[in-house]
Amino acid sequence: MATVELAASKPTTAPANLLLSVNNIEVIYDRIILVLKGVSLDVPKGGIVALLGANGAGKTTTLKAISNLLHAERGNVTKGAILFDGTEVQHLSPNELVRRGCIQVMEGRHCFGHLTIEENLLTGAFTRRDGKTAIRRDLDLVYSYFPLLARRKNALSGYTSGGEQQMCALGRALMSRPKMILLDEPSMGLAPQIVEEIFRIVKDLNEKEVVSFLLAEQNTHMALQFARYGYILENGRVVMDGEAKALAANEDVKEFYLGISEDRRKSFRDSKHYRRRKRWLA
Repeated sequence: MATVELAASKPTTAPANLLLSVNNIEVIYDRIILVLKGVSLDVPKGGIVALLGANGAGKTTTLKAISNLLHAERGNVTKGAILFDGTEVQHLSPNELVRRGCIQVMEGRHCFGHLTIEENLLTGAFTRRDGKTAIRRDLDLVYSYFPLLARRKNALSGYTSGGEQQMCALGRALMSRPKMILLDEPSMGLAPQIVEEIFRIVKDLNEKEVVSFLLAEQNTHMALQFARYGYILENGRVVMDGEAKALAANEDVKEFYLGISEDRRKSFRDSKHYRRRKRWLA
């Protein structure tokens, strides 16, 4: 009788070089809607990892599962485990996770429109207990990375541009002294030059402040320029992963996400569905 060898699940303890390890999680909304199906991914300490995919692929749900923000939307992690810095965290509250060093910058920025830029930044330090001097020092650090915010610190955030609000949201996350930032769609609604500036600041924060990033992004071209590793989600599943350079050079990724095809004569109608290529899901 033939035997079938089952794939082994990831261990429940993450290697020492991993800051985040997501192990085969499933997410269900309203107790019936299965959104994520066996998603696994890793983020090393000091790494930038891209989570790629079209709108509705499950990127935001994955980030909210990690940051424990699903309950507000009647969602739950029903299977699997999420380890942050060596500890299983899917049962912690969001503020407890922030204290441990993991914070999410949500899609759409979500700045407090009635507060000034500086007041918004200071809200990011609400979990800290290390005193006003340390918080002021980190506020100056944020202004050094975002000089535009220093010039606009007394402006109500609701009257600032989308780029300024994105910088404010990222700076607010930095005020919590994070080990890792979950960054959701930072390019959404922004001009290309602002997007490039945001990504360059992310790179600086990663290299100089040793902040790890898990970056959910539809702008595959930009994300793969700055990330070192990437995962591609489709319909709540990871369908491909690999080094960023390898993904950027992959013909399927180039065709379906970058709009580049080796066969110039191929019509978009023939290539828009990846299911036409069986090897994609192999």
